[in-house]
Parts: sequence; structure tokens; C-alpha cells
Amino acid sequence: MADELRLSIEKLIYGGDGLAHADGNTVFVPYVLPGEEVRANATSKKKKLIWAELLEVTSPAKERGKAKCAHFQKCGGCHYQHIPATEQLRLKKNILRETLSRLGGITWDGAIVEHSAEPYGYRNRAQWAVRSGMPRALGYFLPESSVIVPIDECPVLSPRLAHTFAQLQEMARSAKLPEGIQEIEAFADSPDEKIALNVAFEKFPKPAAELASAFRDVLPQIESLLLLDQKKNRFELTGPGYLTHEAGGYKYRVSHLSFFQVNRFLIEDLQKTVTANAHGELALDLYSGVGFFTLPLAKTFEKVVSVDANLAATRDLYANAEIAGVTIVSHNEHAEEYLKKTEDKPDFVVLDPPRAGLGAEAAEKLAELRAKEIVFLSCDPSTLARDLAVLTGSPRKPKEITGPGIRYEITEMHLFDLFPQTFHIETLVRLRRVP
Repeated sequence: MADELRLSIEKLIYGGDGLAHADGNTVFVPYVLPGEEVRANATSKKKKLIWAELLEVTSPAKERGKAKCAHFQKCGGCHYQHIPATEQLRLKKNILRETLSRLGGITWDGAIVEHSAEPYGYRNRAQWAVRSGMPRALGYFLPESSVIVPIDECPVLSPRLAHTFAQLQEMARSAKLPEGIQEIEAFADSPDEKIALNVAFEKFPKPAAELASAFRDVLPQIESLLLLDQKKNRFELTGPGYLTHEAGGYKYRVSHLSFFQVNRFLIEDLQKTVTANAHGELALDLYSGVGFFTLPLAKTFEKVVSVDANLAATRDLYANAEIAGVTIVSHNEHAEEYLKKTEDKPDFVVLDPPRAGLGAEAAEKLAELRAKEIVFLSCDPSTLARDLAVLTGSPRKPKEITGPGIRYEITEMHLFDLFPQTFHIETLVRLRRVP
């Protein structure tokens, strides 16, 4: 469908789009600002909902700025480069409040504390798809698509990653990149000097040692290289198998398949804010990863229990605890399974779940632990709203939750702008048990 629409943008919503109304329909259009008048083409419709592509901004908002990247609005990775960084933060806070209220019945009138840093050059990890057709090139997948858009620059990358990408792109375009590669993932260490590289092949076209040499000859900054032959489900590793990150006076071994925070400028601020004034007998770290919060908590609690389903991260956690000289108890399992059976009674709980959140049932189990304080770190306001509805006893909590009604109240809310130029919102909520 290609029906042209003239729209007045009312507000931005979570997901990056602007919202407008036309002929009784709700319309979603990207790359806009509240108050703008735009022309757009309808691309799909479902009942009274229309998704549209932006054609022209006929009356721009005074806040509108010039995008830094030539690929903006083409590659789809960034959503807000037309918005200055300070305005992005203001809009994200509005979106956060509205999403929590609409989906969870959570009304928070207190301050949302902003944590921001440099809006470009912040990413320490990136994934690039390889277009096998000619001319060969690296790029990003279009959102919800198998189409790869080749790129020449990506200003959100750290300098080391940006340089690495340029070298890999040159390999691709000069036919020096080995054939059969589907994806390359790069991860930089905290000084932004060394990288770890994951390279996924459909199948190895040559012996693994030759493939490794092809990359190492061009990229001397590679500290560790992991090659994957997907047809044989076989990994080949050259190097130590991990990079070392430093934060808050702690050293973290981060393996190829482990998670670590992506924004290199806000890592220490995030760690300190989560663990501020936390002390007592027992702390519980759910979705603990490599022990980013576990290690500092082990200095202020008599015992720390960490839970994570990723085996690589759990192995890193034990190594990191040994380096830090702290003792921890770790469970390599899903947090939801742990919460069903644990008899631990923590004073303090920190959780940093993936985008799917904790889930209503697990949130109820968490409440039943009766911890005095919970610090909930979320990367999705929608699932956060659902989980907070259970923890705070909101009228919007799911009907199937019929537990003893242990309730928490919000004492602090923070917005960490870990992903500037995108719609993503990282929220830290501090909760205190209501006596």
C-alpha cells in the first residue's frame, strides 16, 4: 500500500516512532519529533493501526538537528540522530513515565536521575553481517529483515572498533575476506586497545589455522579469535579466549560468549549506582553474568549468591572472584528456576534480566524472598512495567498472581542512556519492602 498521509506528530513512543492520528487511525512514523508536520507513506495497516515511512518534514521542530552519520535513516540501527542528546534524554524520560503508567499502572512523580556521557563513540561491541553478493561488503541488517545495508562508517563505535570495521570492510571489498562468512562480532577491551573477534562461517572454506592467519595478519589488535563452522557446529579458538575489562577497581575476564555492558563510558557509574550503600549478611545477584555487580557486593556482604544460565559467564565469574580474592556461591541455572526452589533470605537483591524481563510468576517468587531492598535494572520499559506491577502490588498486576501480597515501593528511579541515538532505555529502579 502507498497512501500518502499528512500528519501532525503528537509524541514519541517506545520503539522510536512518532505517533499521529489520521481519519480515525493511529499512525506510527519514524525519524520525527513531537509537533512536526510531515508527509508520510502508509506501508502497512492492521485494523486501526497504520505504519508509515517518512517522506518529508514540512514543518520541522526547533530541536531538529543534522544527523552525524550518512547512513542515518538507511541502516536502521539508530533512531534519534536528528535529535540533540539532551533532548533525547528528556523525551526518553517522558516515554518511560508514560509506558510504566499505561502498562503497569506505575505512577512515579519523583525525579528520574539522568546518567549520560558522550553520545557517540561509546559502543565496545558490534555485530556486522557479510553480504556475499558482489560487491562483497560488511553492513547491518535492516530491522526485521534479511536485507544487509553496506556501510562505510558507524559513529557510535569506539575508535578501536571503528578502525577494526574499516580494516574488515577493506578486506571484504578487496576480496581478502575468507568466503562463507555470515557474521562478525567484535568486542573491545576497556582501554580500547585490543579486540576479541567472533567469526561465524556457514562452513570453513580452508583449514582453521589458515583462516585465523588471514585475520591476524591484517588485524594485529586481535587478542583472541573464535571461529565457528556452523555446518559442523565446531569452534576453533586462537588466543586466551577472553578480554580483560576493568571497572571500579575490579578486573573482569569476559569470554567470547559472555555478556558485558556495551557503553564504555557509563560502566563504572552503573556499577557504583547499583551497589551504592548496599551491605548486610546476604546479597543475591540474578542474571549475574561475569560478576559485574557480584564482586563489589562481595566486599560489603558476608555472603553473595549469583545466578546465571550462561555457562561461559559462570566460568568467568569464578575466575574473576578468584582474581578479586572474594568467595561467592554461584548457580549456573535460569533465575526463574532458582527462584522457584530457593530458601535463601537475602537482604539485598540486584537483577539485570534480558529484554523479556523477569516475568510475573518469577516476580512474585522474588517478592516472597522478602529482601529489604531490590535494585532492578531493565532494558525494556514494557516488561519492567509488568514486573513492577507485581512487586508494587499495582492494580494492573496479572490476575493469576494471588500470592501473599508482599509489596515494595519505589524509592529511586534512574535512566542510564547506555544507547544514545537509539530508542533503547536502560532503567534502574530501587525498591524498598513495605513493612
